[in-house]
Amino acid sequence: MPRELQIQVAPEVAAQQPLLVNHIAKLMQVKPEEIRHVAIIKRSIDARQKAIKINLKVAVYWNEDYIETKAQLPDYKDVSNKQEVIIIGAGPAGLFAALQLIELGLKPIVLERGKDVQERRRDLKAINRDHIVGEDSNYCYGEGGAGTYSDGKLYTRSKKRGDVDRILELFVGFGASEEILVEAHPHIGTNKLPKIIKSMREKIIEFGGKVLFDTRVVDILVKNSEVEGVVTQNGDTINASKIILATGHSARDIFELLDRKKIFIEAKPFALGVRAEHPQALIDSIQYSCDYNTGRGEFLPPAPYSIVKQVNGRGMYSFCMCPGGVIAPCATSPGEVVTNGWSPSKRDQETANSGIVVELKLEDFKPFAKHGALAGMEFQKAIEQKAWHLAGETQRVPAQRMVDFTQSKVSADIPKTSYVPGTTSVELGQVFPGFITQVLRQGFVDFGKSMRGYLTNEAILHAPESRTSSPVRIPRDNFTYEHLQIKGLYPCGEGAGYAGGIISAAIDGEKCAIKCAESLA
Repeated sequence: MPRELQIQVAPEVAAQQPLLVNHIAKLMQVKPEEIRHVAIIKRSIDARQKAIKINLKVAVYWNEDYIETKAQLPDYKDVSNKQEVIIIGAGPAGLFAALQLIELGLKPIVLERGKDVQERRRDLKAINRDHIVGEDSNYCYGEGGAGTYSDGKLYTRSKKRGDVDRILELFVGFGASEEILVEAHPHIGTNKLPKIIKSMREKIIEFGGKVLFDTRVVDILVKNSEVEGVVTQNGDTINASKIILATGHSARDIFELLDRKKIFIEAKPFALGVRAEHPQALIDSIQYSCDYNTGRGEFLPPAPYSIVKQVNGRGMYSFCMCPGGVIAPCATSPGEVVTNGWSPSKRDQETANSGIVVELKLEDFKPFAKHGALAGMEFQKAIEQKAWHLAGETQRVPAQRMVDFTQSKVSADIPKTSYVPGTTSVELGQVFPGFITQVLRQGFVDFGKSMRGYLTNEAILHAPESRTSSPVRIPRDNFTYEHLQIKGLYPCGEGAGYAGGIISAAIDGEKCAIKCAESLA
């Protein structure tokens, strides 16, 4: 059996196998040539001191052969003639639900309003270059969901590590780097995810499932409080007694459909704010205590950051931080602007960005109370539409230098940022309700005290970062996972309020598929 060790080493040692072997040989008091292989099990960075260290959990093969193993996909069986289950949405919740159903001997019918990963690229180009928002195909809608072209972070705070490891291993089986099994904060990258998502879709089809693109659901058929199927925008009816609803956090038309049909939903608190962009070299210098100009060196990755403050009784925190990344336009309808961030797999862009958001409460939505369960959604929508108007009624976004924002001063100029459609200099206090503006202004001052150098006019704020999570929860039974009123309807993933990222959505998709199969057994 290999010997497992927990060690802490310099970055250059962690990055170079010969140096790592020599280091471990000294620890074990053996000759380096007696160590046949060192396998890294887990890796994280300790940047609390000026001398940066890498924490490693390793398996040392000492006088023992190392046999490399590859992540294996489950033994899927053909389900072409099995009972059908409709899945609405081909994001991580929907795709992993489909794969799990196949494992369990059921036939998934995946309905995706958007296009496949290749076709989506054209619509993303249209948003960035021509300011044209496709309502069914954009950064949020389409094969793979919002995460496909907005980063691909695989970090989750879920306590169920077994489930997390299974999801990561499935990603590797479909083509992701094995590094995601090792890193404390795994990340695939927007440039790598499309090929992996395509492989998942091909596997679903290979074993008898269906994946239908450009298929937007406009009605859910219910009789005697049980689902019977769906109607698509083309007027087609697809029948099934089980529906997994995995539409994501931006499918406002689905929320409106449920509300119109008196299918119980409820407003849910979320968070909203701006997306802040700094030079990556500046974040490196803060986090790694290195020189701004000479940089972090070749053995350290671009530095991330995570920060949380309490301001005026509200949480203000960094969200979806993207080292070496860019800011993207994520509107889902004309007449609104929305920002998000992503990083390529190498995280090699010159800028770092992060959502900086403020915790909202249900009472904040009182001005929209007439919308009932959709009050939070309408609150969110109003800010996005106001930002669109203030920035010039294109996909340009309102922007302001960070120090200027804290001083309520319109920035004289906004330098070119990574946000391709462009920016308009706006005093961001005009975008948000006063209580959000107050928290953000004080919060950035507090951030600057915790991260010396963070509060700077080199940082550009883009508004709004508003799609942090669903503004609606679709309640379900804690045991069966079915909707509280409608038998056979399984609210799932981020859109239903039960996930907050790729991994947690994938886990929830699998859980819903298992519960669905149990009810059919």
